[in-house]
Amino acid sequence: MANLKIIEDLSNAFGPSGFEEEVVKVVQKHCEGLNLRNDAMHNVYATMPDARGDRPVFMLDAHTDECGFMVQNIEDNGLLSIIMLGGFHLTSLPAHTVIIRNSRGEKIRGIITSKPVHFLTAAQKAENSLTIEELKVDVGACSRQEVEEEYGIRVGDPMMPEVTFSYDEKHEVCFGKAFDNRMGCMCIIETMQALKAETDKLAVDVVGAFAAQEEVGMRGATVTAQQVKPDLAIVFEGSPADDFYYRTGVAQGCMHKGVQIRHMDNSYVANPVFMQYAHEIAEKYGIKCQDTVRRGGSTNAGKISLTNQAVPVLVLGIPSRYVHSHYNFCAKEDIEATIRMAVEVIRGLNDEKIRHILRQDILD
Repeated sequence: MANLKIIEDLSNAFGPSGFEEEVVKVVQKHCEGLNLRNDAMHNVYATMPDARGDRPVFMLDAHTDECGFMVQNIEDNGLLSIIMLGGFHLTSLPAHTVIIRNSRGEKIRGIITSKPVHFLTAAQKAENSLTIEELKVDVGACSRQEVEEEYGIRVGDPMMPEVTFSYDEKHEVCFGKAFDNRMGCMCIIETMQALKAETDKLAVDVVGAFAAQEEVGMRGATVTAQQVKPDLAIVFEGSPADDFYYRTGVAQGCMHKGVQIRHMDNSYVANPVFMQYAHEIAEKYGIKCQDTVRRGGSTNAGKISLTNQAVPVLVLGIPSRYVHSHYNFCAKEDIEATIRMAVEVIRGLNDEKIRHILRQDILD
């Protein structure tokens, strides 16, 4: 069963790209019994307390950052110019609220401006287009001096969407922000906690890697992959659900249809042997799953798979509606299917299967 408290804490945490400290603290809170260390980039590494160090390394990856913003300038009238940290679509932003964290650690609410319809010209109403330069954030101040002195806000301060997590128990649906990819972070924690008591029985040493700055170019995974040096990996993602955009039979990221197994995106092509093994596990344990071939998008698999002599990576996604916007939905059963898939994939490994996935037997 998915621990909803972990999901709530992770989703509510402040953590735009480059400012993931609060997420790190939440990870620490819920990784009881695991060994943790971090680096200067806010990447976090979790290992089992009795890891042996003489087995192949199996890396569990998820990124801690969320799409957010940074104060680019403070105008004389007190409005904040912003830049994006990650890929929002501009039309989803006006009139929504954000939280700015100032240098004192205070959190201040702001509104992303939208010109009232009363002040739009006919041409503006017809065009209905935006640029990031046109969007400002209003914190209720009337001057630059007030923003700086009374609100303590400076150029370079980060901000995130203001959304509070909730759970619809009747329909078993989660609502919140940053499901891309706090859901993946939760899956690392739950997978490692599920396997912690049986470390000696596993064929691999499991390492959790919570990577920073994915939304601005998979930067954290570039570092974690070099540090962990994995032989195999699972990348967890809060994948964009497409069940409202494509008809049945075409949609490949549907809520309530299980874990999403990704064959390809712009960053990598999956190892077919690893994919076959994942499907065998799904069939054996009755785990609901759905396959996807993405025309776009990318994950940390793009960096991890290119480490050392190449790393087979299994990308497991939790279909999440409206990612890269303020508000997300996902189904609890899909989270649980993702965790179960990861746990049973790792439990089922032996030396022969590992050699096969690594293609070490291809020239035998």
